[in-house]
Amino acid sequence: VNWLDVVISSTVLCRKLGVSIKQAMAPVLVLDNGAYTAKVGFSTEKEPRLIPNCVMKSKSERRKTFVGSQIDECKDLSGLFYVLPFQKGYLVNWDVQRQVWDHIFSKDVLNVNFLDTVAMVTEPFFNFTSIQESMNEIFFEEYQFKALQRANGPTWSAHKYSSAQQKKPLCCVVVDTGYSFTHVIPYCRGRKMTEGIRRLNIGGKMLTNHLKEIISYRQLHVLDETYVMNQVKEDVCYVSTQFYKDMEIAKLRGKDNTVLRDYILPDFSQIKRGYVKPLEEMSYAGKYKGGEQIIRMANERFAVPEVLFHPSDIGIQEMGLPEAIVHAVEACPDEMHPHMYMNIMLTGGNVLLPGFKDRVFADLRALVPQELEVKVHQPDQPIMYTWDGGVALSKTPGFDKMLVTRQQYDEYGQNICADKFHV
Repeated sequence: VNWLDVVISSTVLCRKLGVSIKQAMAPVLVLDNGAYTAKVGFSTEKEPRLIPNCVMKSKSERRKTFVGSQIDECKDLSGLFYVLPFQKGYLVNWDVQRQVWDHIFSKDVLNVNFLDTVAMVTEPFFNFTSIQESMNEIFFEEYQFKALQRANGPTWSAHKYSSAQQKKPLCCVVVDTGYSFTHVIPYCRGRKMTEGIRRLNIGGKMLTNHLKEIISYRQLHVLDETYVMNQVKEDVCYVSTQFYKDMEIAKLRGKDNTVLRDYILPDFSQIKRGYVKPLEEMSYAGKYKGGEQIIRMANERFAVPEVLFHPSDIGIQEMGLPEAIVHAVEACPDEMHPHMYMNIMLTGGNVLLPGFKDRVFADLRALVPQELEVKVHQPDQPIMYTWDGGVALSKTPGFDKMLVTRQQYDEYGQNICADKFHV
């Protein structure tokens, strides 16, 4: 091999693509900027870091604020006060978001060298132009990244899903059920079908708040305990595939009630994190010798996640998730329907609720015409799937064409970002 020829030919190729050799080799920072956690890491890493996307204050340590993953240093997590950068799914509190990003990019976490790093960031669907412009400004003018790609998270997921299949599917539907919203997005050949996007205004935040309200009304005042109740939801709740039958079981007494669980609350001295009492140690009288504080969970375990499937249960006049999927697919041309129902992809934190995938499949099978096949796919890591998709996208041959470089931004300003990023 004549190495001089290799160098010359690669230089020519880079010139043709309009990128420098240095940019072709530049490290890529992938940031899936969720409303609950930011999933972030370099494209060379195996998996991202999950960093809480908020600033928190604790009752016990009033003066101190915890930014992002600093919350691990907090001794007493009861009555945590959250300041969130996202409200109703959109980035509105820039001061808080900057604090979290400064923390993520700092020496303690990722130690980013901005001038020769390419950034990839997610944003929500139908984002406001003002938010998009502020984001461009912060990434190019404040942090001074080398280049930027801004996209909707599910677009990365769709790319990952398509490229992972042996036979590339023509179409797919990504269901992204996160903290603020649940979105259903049909894709055809990697492009989103805007007319088919559906949004349910129900996400993990609403489920946690609903659980807090019913526990406060029935048992114990926990309205200030967002952090702890979120753990309760993650540890105990599940999606029922037979709601009315489980409701009947939840009314029974003693050992016949197979739904009943006791959740031991943390006291942050002996018990650092709450846990579910093992079945063999459960006392159906509800008293324990250790004097631990418990929450008794019966129908709350499945009635809370049920809100995703029947929002009308708590007075929200919207369709449930299965109907939204059908609605989204039917907004697309008829010839795409069989392909879409075969490739339904579930992502986002709520997918981790046990029974979620089976319930989505069962409800869809009842709604979709008999002659069409329905297949629902769930990745092993639904929270990190979008980030993985971003990493996969950064390694595709045409990736440079999706970027806006700092030189282009300096020359053309906001307009080039609006043209380049199809969001």
